Amino acid sequence: MTLSDDVLGRARVTDNDELRDYYEELAAYEAGALWTVANKIEPWFPQPASVPVLWRYADLRPLVMRSLDLVKADDAGRRVVMLTNPERRDVAAAVGLLYTGLQIMGPGESMTAHRHQAAALRFVVEGEGAWTIVDGQKLKVGPRDFAITPNWAWHEHGNESADTPCIWQDGLDIPLVNALDAGFYEVHPDLYQEPGKVINSSLLTYGAGSMRPVGPAGAWSKPYSPLFAYPWEPTYEALLDAAKASDGSPYDGVIMEYGNPLTGGSVMPTMSAHMQLLRPGEATQAHRHTGSVIYNVAKGSGHSVIAGRRFDWSEGDIFCVPSWAWHEHANASASEDACLFSFNDFPVMRSLTFWREEASTDDGGHQPIA
Repeated sequence: MTLSDDVLGRARVTDNDELRDYYEELAAYEAGALWTVANKIEPWFPQPASVPVLWRYADLRPLVMRSLDLVKADDAGRRVVMLTNPERRDVAAAVGLLYTGLQIMGPGESMTAHRHQAAALRFVVEGEGAWTIVDGQKLKVGPRDFAITPNWAWHEHGNESADTPCIWQDGLDIPLVNALDAGFYEVHPDLYQEPGKVINSSLLTYGAGSMRPVGPAGAWSKPYSPLFAYPWEPTYEALLDAAKASDGSPYDGVIMEYGNPLTGGSVMPTMSAHMQLLRPGEATQAHRHTGSVIYNVAKGSGHSVIAGRRFDWSEGDIFCVPSWAWHEHANASASEDACLFSFNDFPVMRSLTFWREEASTDDGGHQPIA
């Protein structure tokens, strides 16, 4: 829907020579007239610069593998092929203020530890030997596992496999942090952390689902999840169980959020993550919302229609949905389910009271979603 700016209440000043001279005088003092930009900086509805993009894993994987021979991980800091939106290359964003990339670690390789203001997450695409140490806790992760690296937490990564590389998807809020001029970065003073004796200790402590620890074992006051790793198998089982009990969302199928087991909230203050299941042949209804989303096809194949464009996807592919873009998803298989991992900036939208969501209606209109 197109809304006219030529209405009372919007800026509709007609330029003339006297005004143009006035603007030049203001500019000399690093000032300007609000009415010349008001309609642009206060649009009727979101006007994201980002566009929908699909990055095919089959195309990128050979290039990611090639980087093993071209660049040493210690020289690169992290050996990552970043995915950029054609309209957001200036801030290294894949969509909105979210960054993503494909990181590869060779057999037996390990990287030094650092920390930064940006929060990070990992979704493993392939490889069995991946590990990360987050604030001294060593986590082992495999394909389709999800892990978090909260902001300002010391972390380092590696691959203990003797013969195969590991590739995972990184997701960070770097563009958001930089937009707020809040970026900090440190290299660990000892270059490497001393890991705790118990591997995946947060999973052993907080991963029981309906059970939560009490007393000293459950003491936690940090603003992010105490559970750092979320394995694929119980995630997928939870989706299958939910599909037995509910039809799910008409807009996302059976969708579940990775949660903080103590609060039920998002895993980190600036980013949340979901896994959703599309039943065989399922097609969702279109909706849109504030907040940007980056998807990774964890299982199956299908397509999504984003801002009027169709994107066909298969396992390993990554695609993005800009804020306020209409989107819908469909499973291409009549016999197998499909699963989409995604991460987003919804916690920021909600904490700032910017969240809004709408669904399309049969008559071509739209209605708010409660």
